[in-house]
Amino acid sequence: MFCDIFYGGHVGDDLDRRLMRSFMDSLMSDALFEDGKFFAPDFPVPSPMSYDGYKAYIAEALPEESPKMYGLHPNAEIMFLTTQSNTLFMMLMQLQPRTSAASTDGELSREDRCKAQLEDILDMLPENFDMLEITDRVEERTPYVSVCLQECGRMNELLSTIKSSLKELALGLKGDLTISEQMEALMQSMYLDVVPAKWEAVAYPSMKTLGPWLKDMIQRCDQLVSWSSDLNLPKAVWLPALFNPQSFLRAVLQSTARMNQWPLDKMALITDVTKKELSEITAPPREGAYIYGLYMEGARWDKKGGCIRDSILKDLFPELPPIYLKAVTADKADLKDVYDCPVYKTKRRGPTYIWTFQIKTREPPAKWILAGVSLLMAADI
Repeated sequence: MFCDIFYGGHVGDDLDRRLMRSFMDSLMSDALFEDGKFFAPDFPVPSPMSYDGYKAYIAEALPEESPKMYGLHPNAEIMFLTTQSNTLFMMLMQLQPRTSAASTDGELSREDRCKAQLEDILDMLPENFDMLEITDRVEERTPYVSVCLQECGRMNELLSTIKSSLKELALGLKGDLTISEQMEALMQSMYLDVVPAKWEAVAYPSMKTLGPWLKDMIQRCDQLVSWSSDLNLPKAVWLPALFNPQSFLRAVLQSTARMNQWPLDKMALITDVTKKELSEITAPPREGAYIYGLYMEGARWDKKGGCIRDSILKDLFPELPPIYLKAVTADKADLKDVYDCPVYKTKRRGPTYIWTFQIKTREPPAKWILAGVSLLMAADI
């Protein structure tokens, strides 16, 4: 009643309701009445005293607030402070005047810097995908081929947007076009080393600055170039490199359903964190697919023990080994001793949620729920 009605009625997200239910289970448990059982061992209750004594204890003797009190790892505080620092520095950069003239010490003006930068970016950008040529080579439009074609189309849209906006800005800087508000916004974004809003609108969620973002985008192109060359499922798919990773996960379900003539609505996707290195994978599996490139936040994967463990201090985003995805009928899904771990595109979480993977655990799943453990597709702060 307390969880699902009094409080749950105000919570709309399923994962938030799960967290709230875990808190209530720990707060309203008969185990708390057992001798020697402490809800927060590092925050002992003082001996009985007066009201003023309790106030003095809270003000003077109560230990400092820490992530551990809320079931979080100390890494959570490191991450929070780092994020706050990055936000502060970005705000300070945005306060700098938008001067056009070069400084007296020989530093390039904003326009000169942007002109050199846009030329470098245009030189590094790959060619657009020839969609007609790729489509002509399709013999059977399998779910995996459909994903490849969709991804190439999305990448073409992004590349075209970047190229056209940079060429337009180049003409503006030469004086052939009047500098518009969009050009000014693009120039300011390049100066601040952030991804322009126009590019973000046709791209994918990311917290990278402009330089690493461009490098990452080219690596995404490389995977699509390799995939589209023969249209066969890669031996291992870099899942975070896809615009729509959900479509690939659904393709695993659809492919297995077609192969075995199973109803799609009666199937489940099973995730198995392997003990393999990426270099050891030489071919795709007969059923399902291998994926890689995921990071864990709030905990780590114990490769030797084959289960989730507490984080190591200062190791904020440990990378997981390759994961084997397999589709099975829902009645054969082994959900014993697993933590249903949400997967997000970035550490902003929220709207970047894509799926829930089953991660093996030897401890109660509630521990990882309270710790906010999740899988991320990018280890950017």
